[in-house]
Parts: sequence; structure tokens; C-alpha cells
Amino acid sequence: MDMRKLLGRNFARLRKQKRFTQEKFAEVSGFTQQYISDLERGRRNPTVVTLFELASTLGVSHVDLVLPDEEARDERPKPGKRR
Repeated sequence: MDMRKLLGRNFARLRKQKRFTQEKFAEVSGFTQQYISDLERGRRNPTVVTLFELASTLGVSHVDLVLPDEEARDERPKPGKRR
């Protein structure tokens, strides 16, 4: 499971649920719109501090950003199968 992609999917989903555009989120969070875009595409590897800041701005737990989603569950190898 690629944690950067998982984080990006979760972040994008939560951002949209909170009705933030990337631009508006960037404005209120202090991150750039480009950083947010890269994060959502799995191109960033944020620090723990950044995870807390992102989650705080969204009004969610930092754990919500890294919880496995349906796609991540589908990526897991089946018992007895090798990659």
C-alpha cells in the first residue's frame, strides 16, 4: 500500500466533504495550492507535524488521513498469495 497515495485520496475526500476548494484550503491553512495538489496526487511525503496541521484545518483527526480506504483494502495481498 502506497501511504502517500492513500493520504492523498483521504485528504481530497475530506477536503471536498468540508466544501473546501484547493485554493480556499491553501488560503486558510497557509500551505500553497501547489502543495495541496501534489499531496492529493501522492507526490508529497508530509511530516507528522504537517499531518496534524492539515487535519486540524479540516477539523478531523490526523488518523482520518491515514485510515485504509476501499482502494487500499483491495490492494492488500490475499492470504496465501504472493506479490
